[in-house]
Amino acid sequence: MTSPILEYADKVWRGMVRPDEVPLTALRAAGAQEVTYGVAMWPAFGNVYAIRGEEGLALFDTGNAVDAPAMYQAIRQWSDEPIKYAIFSHGHMDHVAGTEAFDEENGPRPIVVAHEGMARRFARYGRTAGYNTVIDQRQFGFIRMTWPTSYRVPDLTYQNRMNLSLGDVTFQLRHARGETDDATWAFLPERGVLLTGDLFVWVAPSAGGPQKVQRYPDEWAVALRKMATMNAELLLPGHGLPIAGADRVRQALVDTADYLDSLVEQTLDLMNAGVRLDEILHTVKPPQELAHRVYLKPLYDEPEFIVRNIWRLHGGWHDGNPAHLKPAPDAVFAKAVADLASGAASLAGRAIVAAADGDLRLACQLAELAAQADPDDHKVHEIRARVYALRVQDETGALARGIFAWAAAESRSKITGLDILDVYHEVAGGQMWWIPGAAR
Repeated sequence: MTSPILEYADKVWRGMVRPDEVPLTALRAAGAQEVTYGVAMWPAFGNVYAIRGEEGLALFDTGNAVDAPAMYQAIRQWSDEPIKYAIFSHGHMDHVAGTEAFDEENGPRPIVVAHEGMARRFARYGRTAGYNTVIDQRQFGFIRMTWPTSYRVPDLTYQNRMNLSLGDVTFQLRHARGETDDATWAFLPERGVLLTGDLFVWVAPSAGGPQKVQRYPDEWAVALRKMATMNAELLLPGHGLPIAGADRVRQALVDTADYLDSLVEQTLDLMNAGVRLDEILHTVKPPQELAHRVYLKPLYDEPEFIVRNIWRLHGGWHDGNPAHLKPAPDAVFAKAVADLASGAASLAGRAIVAAADGDLRLACQLAELAAQADPDDHKVHEIRARVYALRVQDETGALARGIFAWAAAESRSKITGLDILDVYHEVAGGQMWWIPGAAR
């Protein structure tokens, strides 16, 4: 079976088209496309899959709230059969927020199926709604975004594994811990289809998440290797385009597992040798042959962030530097350094020199100290804004770029008096952060 989605997927795999050059808006506008017998894909920020069986339809993920009306129309244009199951791959809002229109149809509501950990996730989201609102604004520039406090709670949960049936289609659901602790992947043996959720998303695994809760790279790799044994003919990811062909599917899964395992083992070897986190962060690198794979580029998360999460998982929050155990407040430390450097303005000047020398890491640290030492100095904030704006242009990972753009916007808003979110998009150049398969 061929479709525009599969044609572009083949070109991306072969390196003929860059993932960010795929015309996703046009593909999405074409509606839900059948990518193998009885399986349709609606590509979005958080892909949605519809599977047809003798006993009706099942959805694998339901996307985000913004895209939900268009997604509903696309699925219903493909099939008007009743939805028996809606399976959530994990509890992130870009995968679970499009169920409402299906719930409102005549007849029984879809049975929402998920891992039992999703209830705990939704409870945590309710307690941290303000924080999640802040970090999504900072990370992605979502204007006037407010984190939801009500969620479609699963009707049916499982612990380790569960099989569902649509008559002639079986869903072998398996739990994994990876980007989340409530992840579900599914294999459809009759169709040779593997549904990975965000355990595979066409970029380096999001196992770092600087502003997110713990990730689990060790167990993530185990799950990927288990998926590779399914000999699936078609991989349908949580983000990005499908991968068709058993050899390609196996390669993508095993490569990603090897990538994670390498970072884990390098980090643990250095931890076991008593090395501090600072040195580990600047020593551990992914294998070069894997880092160049089109589906392992650090365009969202990054190896450096993954290493931090490995340290946190296995070693706790202290980085090994005794001065960081119970430090002085940032502002007190910054003021002391500024006094040694003849003032905050002098520190900011040194940030300019470091930036000119190409050391943007040091430039940001110096500019940050200067702004903390004298938070009311507009000249210091102008330098801080410029340094972080340069950092935005220098970074490839969307998570880092978003945080650095927010820092630049903070300083520019102090200077101009403009709303920080308006300034944010100016700093970011109007760019919407990107994951292959879904423009944000």
